[in-house]
Amino acid sequence: MNKLKERWGISSNFQLVVIFIVFAINGSLSAKISSFLMNLMGLNKENLNSFLYYLILIVLVMPLYPFLLIVIGFLFGQFQFFFTFSKKMLKSMGLGFIFKA
Repeated sequence: MNKLKERWGISSNFQLVVIFIVFAINGSLSAKISSFLMNLMGLNKENLNSFLYYLILIVLVMPLYPFLLIVIGFLFGQFQFFFTFSKKMLKSMGLGFIFKA
């Protein structure tokens, strides 16, 4: 855990636990929201091939995840950490232009 704390630039175990909690909530919430959006569009497992269903679900989750990470991180008092983390994530996805001024 010390290597992870050093890599992320955090000092306390409490902050590490909060960060893990935010990741857990964000992962579940982004999948639920993406699934809800697919249902609104009329896309579900009954009318789509399973492969296509999960492909579309992943395509919806990927851009939603970093933005929700910032919001949920803010609610847990870790805005700066998750803002920096999300910028790196979006850059690796080829969407780094979103944060350029």
